[in-house]
Amino acid sequence: MGRRRGIMSQRFKEELAKELGFYDVVQKEGWGAIRAKDAGNMVKLAIQKAEQHLAEKTK
Repeated sequence: MGRRRGIMSQRFKEELAKELGFYDVVQKEGWGAIRAKDAGNMVKLAIQKAEQHLAEKTK
């Protein structure tokens, strides 16, 4: 099975990591070094931002 292309852009992931406070880990050790909890929080924040964007768009 081939590797799937990510849905989030690199820039968006970096923005989320900065907002959540673990971007320094990403810079030093790469995405594979982040904790599972941080990855989960990043997904939650991305979903919240997407929902906010859709809500604003439908107003």
